[in-house]
This record gives sequence, structure tokens and C-alpha cells, in this order.
Amino acid sequence: MFGDYEAQRHWMEITVNLPVKDWYRNSSVNDLGYWGLDYPPLTAYQSYFHGILLKFFDPASVSLFTSRGYESYIGALFHNCLLLWKTTGDRINMAWHTLMILLNPCIILIDHGHFQYNCISLGLTLAAVAAILSDRDLVGSMLFCLALNHKQMSAYYAPAFFGYLLGKSLRRKNPILEVLKLGFVVLGTFALVWWPYLHSMDASLEVHSCVIVLPGSFSLSPFERGIYEDYVANFWCATSVVVKWKRLFSTQLLKLLSLTATVSACIPSMIQLMWSPTKRGLLQGLLNCSLSFYLFSFQVHEKSILLPLLPASFLALEEPFIFSWLMYNALLSMFPLLRRDGLVLPYAALYGLFILLYHAPGVRKDARKPDFYSSFLEFSAFACSLFLHIIYLTITPPDKYPFLFEAVIMIFCFSQFVLSSIYLNTKQWALSKFSTQVDARKKSL
Repeated sequence: MFGDYEAQRHWMEITVNLPVKDWYRNSSVNDLGYWGLDYPPLTAYQSYFHGILLKFFDPASVSLFTSRGYESYIGALFHNCLLLWKTTGDRINMAWHTLMILLNPCIILIDHGHFQYNCISLGLTLAAVAAILSDRDLVGSMLFCLALNHKQMSAYYAPAFFGYLLGKSLRRKNPILEVLKLGFVVLGTFALVWWPYLHSMDASLEVHSCVIVLPGSFSLSPFERGIYEDYVANFWCATSVVVKWKRLFSTQLLKLLSLTATVSACIPSMIQLMWSPTKRGLLQGLLNCSLSFYLFSFQVHEKSILLPLLPASFLALEEPFIFSWLMYNALLSMFPLLRRDGLVLPYAALYGLFILLYHAPGVRKDARKPDFYSSFLEFSAFACSLFLHIIYLTITPPDKYPFLFEAVIMIFCFSQFVLSSIYLNTKQWALSKFSTQVDARKKSL
């Protein structure tokens, strides 16, 4: 059924030609089995406004029924111009750290080569973090709710935001009032976005069934496709070499197992944030929680590694080794997917550009210099990644195991992500010890 480019075009076709109440409803004019809308309403509104613009320049590309599989130069140019407008800023004299955030090669490859709009939800999350770090917690809460309503994958960050804001509120003079204010903003933002579907329970459930993808719904439910698909570098896929999860366990039990594993992996980070809510801890928590979701949640896509990479880029100055380590392995984990999309050349170009920018002379002067051990690990990870790239591109796998190299890449990247997760959780809890020492010194003065 074509690819993600067709999904974006079809969503414009549906939203431009059908009333808002029918966008998530399966019908003779909206077959949810054919790239049905499976993201929250904010994505649908975005598709609607984009569709209006595209209809002005190329009406045939959004014509109901007849435009399926339609491709044109104007349409492709339109998609990429929109993505460029979303991913670049107005300033040209950006600091190195800002370049590391904005010129993330993984985001560029997925959004421009795989035709996604992850940059919007990630941008809203970035704005939410900036607001909260500026002590504008209510604004930050609203922005994060918008990110959730654009792509539900933003829920990867929810435990960290929840733990930090709750812990911070409980330390205020009137904690109940602070919690109520946050709750009012969250409920108000959701109500505003979902307003066209709140007129009846049926309308709300139709959107819910498409977005949350319940088993038996008309959308392409991840539950129906199993706990993993393709070769993604998370726990379920990596361990399937030994444990045949899909064969041994029912979908219902696997859902429970993945939920338990994900929550268990997030709890230490959440507890630390509630116990000691610091701004540095929030950044660490966002990275730890999103990485936990990537490793253990149900039906993870290769592109989901974009979510841990965003908070990792926030810490690029203070944790340059972790940032580069995650980036190299994230690129490698997505390489089989990008190769299938014919993106080897832009992949190599952006990979090289990242290395040049990351190691640019005269930058990161305030960053802690990496020790020999960190430098050795970084070089080793890069060397292994380069070796696996060469093997994957030059050697034909045996006929009996046609996806052997994909499996090797997946297992290698998974091992690196697990090591990163252990290290980062340890670092986050070390912040609590430091914060306790600071508080003790203040009391002694």
C-alpha cells in the first residue's frame, strides 16, 4: 500500500474532503484499513491545513478516491518544504549545542526520507522542556499536552514530566493548589484539542480506537502485528533469538509483560524526580524514561529511538560521550530500514556531517574533557558500527538466514542501549546524593 509518503497524502485527502466527525470513522468513503488516521487530533488538524495548501497548487493530489497512490513533483516538493520549515530555525549563528539538537541526522533522515512529522511533536516537547526549565510549569504542561496530542509516542516522556512536576509541586507552600492548577491546564488543553469529538461518546471512542489502536479496531493495530516487527533494537526483538515470544505467549499476556517491564524500568527515574526534583534531574529523567519505553514497550518502531535522542542532545555539553554513543548506535539501528528506503547516500552524508560538527575544533570549551576510558569506548563503538556497516553492505547472508546481519546489528545496538540505560540511571540517582549534600550544607549555615 505504498509508503509513508502516501499516508501523509491520504490524511490530507481525508481531512480536506470529509467533515471532521468522519475523520476517524470507518465508512465507505474512509477505509481505515488503508492508511487510516492513527494519530491524535492535532496531527489531523495539521493534515487538514496542509491539505488546503496542497489543494490550491495540485488539486488532483487530494481528490477523494482517485488520488490513491498519486505522486507528483509538486506534492513531494510540498512535503519536504513543510518539513524543512518545521525543522530549521530563523537564526543562522547557532551555538554548537543548538546545532546538535536541530541537525540531528536521525530526525532529518526519518522525517525527510521516511516522510514523517516527528519534528513537530519533538519540537513541542523541546518547547515544553524550555518552559519548565524557565519555571513556567503551566506553559510547559500545555506544550507537552500538545505534543501528546500530535503523536502519542510523546508518552515516552510522560513519567519524567509527571515525576518532576509532582515533586516540585509538593515542595510549594500550597501543594494541593499547585497540583490542581497543573490538572486544570492538562484537562483544558486536551478538551480544546478534542473538542470536535466531545459531542458524543461514540465520536470520542472512534478517535480513541484509532489512536490507542485497540485489538479488533479498524486501524492497523500494533497489537495485531505482535510485540515486535522487523528488527528493532529493543528487549523483545533481541531476546526473541532465544525466547520465541510470539509463539509461546498470547498477545494479551505479552501486553501485560511489556507494560510491567516498561513501568518497572521507569519507576526508579520517576521516584528520583519526585524525591529530588532538579532541572538537571529532569533532563536525565526524560532520557531514562524514553529509553525505557524504547527498550520494553509493545510494538516499537525503529524511528522511536528519536525520542531518547532528544533529551540526550540536551545533555550533549555535559555528557558528550553518552550523546555521541547513543547517536552512533541509533544511526546503526535504523540503517537497515533506511537502506530499504534507498537512503544510503543521504545516510552516509549526514553521518559524516554529524562527525565533522561534533568534533569541530574550538567548540565545547566548557564541556568536561572525556577521560581515556570514555574516549576508548566511544572509538570502539564507532569502529564496531563501521565494521557492521561494511559487512551489511558487502557480504551476502546465507540463504538459510537471509536476515542474519539485521539480527546482528539489532543485538549489538540493543546491548549498547542497555549499557547506556544502566549508566544513565546511576548518574540520575547520583544527583539525589549531591542534592542532599547541598541541602545539608545550607541548613548548617
